[in-house]
Amino acid sequence: MIKWGRKVRIKMNENIIEKIRQFVEEESKKPTAKYGYEPYLFHLIPVRNYAVKLAKKLGADVEVVEIAALLHDIGSIIYGRENHHVTGAEITEKKLKELGYPQEKIERVKSCILNHRGSVNNHKATVEEQIIADTDSLSHFDNLSGLFKAAFIYENLNQQEAMTNVLSKLKRSFEKLSFQESREIIKPRYDAAISLLKEK
Repeated sequence: MIKWGRKVRIKMNENIIEKIRQFVEEESKKPTAKYGYEPYLFHLIPVRNYAVKLAKKLGADVEVVEIAALLHDIGSIIYGRENHHVTGAEITEKKLKELGYPQEKIERVKSCILNHRGSVNNHKATVEEQIIADTDSLSHFDNLSGLFKAAFIYENLNQQEAMTNVLSKLKRSFEKLSFQESREIIKPRYDAAISLLKEK
């Protein structure tokens, strides 16, 4: 009976994760999505994959981490980047309550979202919060084209300025990583990117 109950809980939680993934993807496909569908494919899914991998390595709550990874930029998708950690936490609470997710876990997911931004110097109290912050940075190394797109289109930089901007962002992303495991995962890509982009 105990085993059966555990299996039911695992299945319910898998369903919630899939519903969250679908929700985020659907919001990303809407014409009102601030940055279109590409961030879902090239940022959110890599963050989710890195987060699950790192959570397993570090013995963190994989479920909380996976849900937070999928939802960490939902505020940006719906309302834009300004204070998206705050708007994202609000959207997250509402959505997870609709799905009947436990309030204690909702609070943990919200904390991950509130504290994921490197540019907002919030204290990260749990390993799950640190994982989301780290994997938000790790995804930059999978998406150099996206970083250049942002530099050219959203920041209106020329080629040299864009090169300097992206190089600086990658260095900051690597330096801010909390875990040695994060550094080990991304070091080959970091070295390759720095070698490619270093100023002559």
